Parts: sequence; C-alpha cells; structure tokens
Amino acid sequence: MGGHPYWYYTKYRTDVDTTLQLLRQQEFTAGRYNPVLPFIDFPITADSPIPGSQHSSIEEAMEAADADGTRSILDMFQVSTISYSEALASSKQGGMELFCTTFPLSTDELIRLFSTEKPTHEMVETVIVASEQNEEAASEFWESIDRGTGRHIVIYEDDEPVEVFFIGYSFD
Repeated sequence: MGGHPYWYYTKYRTDVDTTLQLLRQQEFTAGRYNPVLPFIDFPITADSPIPGSQHSSIEEAMEAADADGTRSILDMFQVSTISYSEALASSKQGGMELFCTTFPLSTDELIRLFSTEKPTHEMVETVIVASEQNEEAASEFWESIDRGTGRHIVIYEDDEPVEVFFIGYSFD
C-alpha cells in the first residue's frame, strides 16, 4: 500500500507548534484517525464523521494504528523551524529525526509556489488543493513530502497569520 495524504486548515494560534498540538487534540477527540476510521475523507468539513476517540490517549491510538500510522495529523509530534531540505541535510549527518515532524516551506518554495512569503487561503487552495489549476506546481509540492512527514504553511490575511495549512503522508 502507498501512503495516504491528509491535509487540514486550522485557525492560527500563538505559534505553529501550539496550533499543531491543538489540532492533534481536536482530531483525537473527534476520533478521526486510524484505526477508528481506517480511511478519512479530506478535507475535514462540518459534515465529516465524529465517531469520538476510542483510545485513552494519542499515544495509545498511535500504538493501535501500528505501522500504518493514524493516517492523520496525530502522526505529527513536532514542528521544525527549518525547511525539509535543511533537515534532510542535517539528518544525513546524524542530526535531526525527520519522521513525525512537520516542516515549514522555505522562502524559495513559498515564492516559487505563491509568488509571496505570505500566501492567502485562496492561494493555497488554488495551487495545492485544487491542483488542476497548476498541476506542475502541485505535483512538485506533493512529491516533496515523504511518508511519515508533513509540511505546514502559515496563511495570511492583511499581513497577519490567520490559519495554518498542515499537509502530510501517512506511513503505510
């Protein structure tokens, strides 16, 4: 089996790590993770199922998901402050662990994809989610995500962070 993509838009909180941890807790509480829901339909909407958590903790849910992972944001433990390419170079030198980490896009990646360092919701939706409008850019972006890792993009409105877009691939 191949990895399963997942993505979320969520309200920006104090910082990206706080935003990630709150989103993880929200999705755990909702029960939107494997093995409760083996395959989740994205994007999450008001009509998405809410079976409720069937485990006592995120860690227990991850253990139950085994090698497949939760196929959700629960698989992301931490936020990196460096881009994936920088982290990859560091990991080859015995540095940073890449799995279960979400990485920001570099300034170059943001400019290449959105022509700005502060993309809007509409830009992210057009370039990455509704990829038929720019298939080459979307394909390049999706291919840059390895299984068991994620990316995040801070979304702006009037030069202020308002959302974070988290995107990743499951382990299986």
